[in-house]
Amino acid sequence: MPVKPAPPGTSDAPMDAPSVQTLWLLAVRDHRDRAAFGQLFDFYAPRIKSMLMRGGMSAAAVEDIVQDAMIKVWQRAEQFDPTRAPASAWIYRIARNRQIEVLRRERRPLPDDLISGDEASDPDAADIIGLQQDANHLRAALHRLPQDQRIMIEQAFLGELTHSEIRDATGLALGTIKSRIRLALERLRHDLRTLR
Repeated sequence: MPVKPAPPGTSDAPMDAPSVQTLWLLAVRDHRDRAAFGQLFDFYAPRIKSMLMRGGMSAAAVEDIVQDAMIKVWQRAEQFDPTRAPASAWIYRIARNRQIEVLRRERRPLPDDLISGDEASDPDAADIIGLQQDANHLRAALHRLPQDQRIMIEQAFLGELTHSEIRDATGLALGTIKSRIRLALERLRHDLRTLR
């Protein structure tokens, strides 16, 4: 009997094989791997931003929540358990919880889809203060970057531009763009490491 081809988008990998994002998060959890964290940031920051923008939040509030959520991912990576949830669910939950905290602080009504059993409890005051301090630290670190590196980070992460789009907008060589982003991320990751 002939073997049926697998449907498109499937692979021969076992059903319980971890995603590459889960592997990145495990590397952050187990080894404080900054390169893996950079991969997580690159992958999830624009997706979280897109998710939050659909909820009607201002661009400034969304950027703050994305930064806060990714800081918390770095800080709490040791709590990640891949047997309980995949990396995506764990990270999106952190972002959603931060969104709830911001909406509560602004005394805006929560959308019904954000209210569920274990998320309906009030956030811990120490967590909120810690997140605000971490966000302030990250903003300060961004402002300490050399202007050419900061511009590349803003275009790549806040503007969600690809390296090619940045090249087209600035006229810089791709190697220069990648080098500036890499140097800026190294400096930012160094500051993130001091947050722990």
